[in-house]
Amino acid sequence: MSSAVSVPQHKLSETPNSRTIEINDWVIIASTNPISSASECDALQASLGFPLPEMTFGSNYLSLEHQPSGWKMVFDTHNALKCVKKGELGEGDGGVKVGYADAWLKSRTDPGTNLPLPVTVAAKHYDWTYTMTYPGHHSDSAPDIESPNPSIQWMDANEDNPSHSIPLSELTRPDPILFYAEIPLFEDELHDNGSSNLLVRIRVMPTCIFILSRFTLRVDNVLFRTHDTRIYHSFTSSPSLVVRQLSGWEAPYDGVKRRLPNRNDLTPLTDANFIAKVLTELPVTESQQIGARTRWRGLGTKVEIAVLARDAP
Repeated sequence: MSSAVSVPQHKLSETPNSRTIEINDWVIIASTNPISSASECDALQASLGFPLPEMTFGSNYLSLEHQPSGWKMVFDTHNALKCVKKGELGEGDGGVKVGYADAWLKSRTDPGTNLPLPVTVAAKHYDWTYTMTYPGHHSDSAPDIESPNPSIQWMDANEDNPSHSIPLSELTRPDPILFYAEIPLFEDELHDNGSSNLLVRIRVMPTCIFILSRFTLRVDNVLFRTHDTRIYHSFTSSPSLVVRQLSGWEAPYDGVKRRLPNRNDLTPLTDANFIAKVLTELPVTESQQIGARTRWRGLGTKVEIAVLARDAP
């Protein structure tokens, strides 16, 4: 049995809608708020240019800042939704074409408008499933922009370097959890034809920080899709670095349904954890290469690292 893990000095604080931990040169803030008001949704929708998910938590966010280097990572609703494809879907966008998509669009359109509805899914002006591969973003930058600190860039991990991977053995140890939060960013039931949601989780333990941002899509009788962004930092890493793993999986609806523990109970098909478990247990060729034959560019796994530069002593 391993010896007890020592708990480093840290400070916890909270307000009615946020919680903060300061630990080992890091400041982490998790803010959870009610669903956005009508006026907040109007402003966000005007900014994005397409209808919002039914449940949009526009004020929710997770931020983590490494104070010595100024490196800051943020997960928030506005920047996540910026990653939804606008315009006609093309090769690699993973478009889901179903006959009832127009009915769904009609449910989001002003009933008093005289404008005709598009007659084909291809004519839609955004991805109605809200599919995204949002990896988080750096403070004051768009999701596809690198760190504002030019000395800190994401680079491909070296698979032969153990410090460039996420150690599952450490994450599954029964170490004390010093800080934990779940931050929902959005959820939509796709006009009762499935579900699309994005949830960010963080836990801070005595030895590390671990974040899981998970996008889950279910289109009934069509497909399941998951995209995970995992971020890991060991407080003892030398040089100090952050590991980011981006993974996408997909499978036909019936392929997941066949793996239900009880064929008469469909409840697990609404559970993002069950969906992710099934997709990750499928052979890689099925779930990360062939998928549901949408040619979605989010399939596969990529591991990156960012080395955190420290100020000279």
